[in-house]
Amino acid sequence: MTAVPANRPMLSGDRVYRIHWVLGTDRLRAVCHCSAEREFEDPVELWDWLLDHPCERSR
Repeated sequence: MTAVPANRPMLSGDRVYRIHWVLGTDRLRAVCHCSAEREFEDPVELWDWLLDHPCERSR
């Protein structure tokens, strides 16, 4: 039996976006670094929203 690897620390910062599959559906939940969340069926729309929605970003 092989050893289970340790969990890696979660990334954080103003360039970290998270995408979660909503269990039992065909939907995806997008989470921006600014904590805004939204669900999508289309991954292209999801990425458009993540990269273009208004939030206070430090660039």
